[in-house]
Amino acid sequence: MSHSPVRTVRAATFDLLRDLQITTVFGNPGSTEETFLKEFPADFRYVHTLAEASAVGAADGYAQITRRPALVNVHTAAGLSNAMSNIMTASMNRTPLIITAGNQTREMLLMEPWLTNVEPTELPKPWVKWSYEPVRADDVPAAFMRAYAMATQAPAGPVFLSVPLDDWDQPFDGEVIARSTSTRYAPDPDRMAEFASRLSAAKNPAFIFGAAVARGEGWEHAVRLAEKLEAPVWAAPASERAPFPEDHRLYRGGLPFAIGPLSEKLDGHDLAIVIGAPVFRYYPYVAGDYLPAGLTLLHVSDDPSETAKAPVGDSTVGDAVLAIDALIDLVHVPASRATRDAIEAQPHRLAPHPPATAVSGSSADATPLTAQRLFDVLREVSPPQTVLVEESPSNLAELHTAWPVVRPDSFFTMASGSLGFSLPAAVGIALAERERDAPRPVLAVIGDGSLQYSVQALWTAARERLPLVVVVPCNAEYAILKAFADLEQTPGVPGLDIAGIDTAGIARGYGCTGVDAATEDDVRAAVDEAWKRPGPTVIAVPIQPTVPPLV
Repeated sequence: MSHSPVRTVRAATFDLLRDLQITTVFGNPGSTEETFLKEFPADFRYVHTLAEASAVGAADGYAQITRRPALVNVHTAAGLSNAMSNIMTASMNRTPLIITAGNQTREMLLMEPWLTNVEPTELPKPWVKWSYEPVRADDVPAAFMRAYAMATQAPAGPVFLSVPLDDWDQPFDGEVIARSTSTRYAPDPDRMAEFASRLSAAKNPAFIFGAAVARGEGWEHAVRLAEKLEAPVWAAPASERAPFPEDHRLYRGGLPFAIGPLSEKLDGHDLAIVIGAPVFRYYPYVAGDYLPAGLTLLHVSDDPSETAKAPVGDSTVGDAVLAIDALIDLVHVPASRATRDAIEAQPHRLAPHPPATAVSGSSADATPLTAQRLFDVLREVSPPQTVLVEESPSNLAELHTAWPVVRPDSFFTMASGSLGFSLPAAVGIALAERERDAPRPVLAVIGDGSLQYSVQALWTAARERLPLVVVVPCNAEYAILKAFADLEQTPGVPGLDIAGIDTAGIARGYGCTGVDAATEDDVRAAVDEAWKRPGPTVIAVPIQPTVPPLV
């Protein structure tokens, strides 16, 4: 008598993942993960990175473009530890990721053998929404379903599953059903009516929009609300996504990320409403009042922890775009409020501080280039629809001065400030773009210091033959840390200079085309050739070293 093959936990889990349309796995395999990856299904794709932080960063970028959860597989406690910086970023980016790791076989867990994840549910906290190791092998598929629901429900974010390596081959005779959950929830209608009344009565209101507006595809909604009230728009400080078109007549720019300077920017307004961002994201401590005299603050966030920790303002919990739609319907526009002329926008737009002062060269042959001139040239030679990915904190203001974000989903950086995100994220974004009907070119601007944090992502870009262009402004220093040294009055700090890195040589070592470009003409030629190339290109450009102001 013939017997049907026994269905395993692995087979049941992959069937569930198919039903959830999660067929791409980002990872770097380890010994405790090989039982999961065994006989890897032909209809799945494994995106191999050489380090766990790169796997998480690439999955983050991919998920942000596709707007679907991504699956990451890292190596037990060691790999999870390596991935933590980008797990933190994914949490603050509100990116739905299912992060998995193996653990030692159940028979040995009590003895804590080598490479055991001793406390698997505790290690990734506080940067995951849910962390779990199934009690039984039979629970693994259902745990994946719960992980999917947890990752996607607002506020979205990463979750973690630890699976002992011997679970995958265990027989599974149960049933696990793929199900859907809501990813948005509406704010309290009475609270929104109150907020609308207060906005309508304000003499000089202002909007402060955050990255949740971009994640919710809410640009057009935000424009309608701002135009209805003829109120100026700020981007919340240190926004990882542009929440509003930067060429709109009501757009002012990004708020500073320090208490006193932020308050000064809002002076003259009697009411401001923050939608889809924390109140507020601060970094350098510059004392002052949270709000200027005479200003009251309203706040909408889909994250109760954000509304709870806000030091000022009246809050409500709900989806940013649903809140905007409610306000569009509810606000009453006073007859006395005339159409506003184009307001004065700060030249550095989304950046939270102005650019540094540099000595400009007047000719295309002048070297080294200023950061501003480099970025002006990049904008000129890049197609209008280019997706910009940024991690160059020393030159952030110059980049935003040159490159206004005027299309949705065309600018990405990290919400956390943790370096090592944007290069692998650009790889994930380029992967996702390749799957679209009309792929957009992807350009990453990564500082020569930032590049080193997840440099292994270049190998994945080369392996996947992604037409990714990476431009590296090389100032041979951590200029942003020199700025903090000035602010904090800490002279003589070691380790702030990083001369001697052969960026183009490193790129070639990972299988990319590496180019050194010194002049404007060099940059133009290198970028023009890069757009025609089927694989990735890294262009290293020496720039004048400058120390940026922080506010």
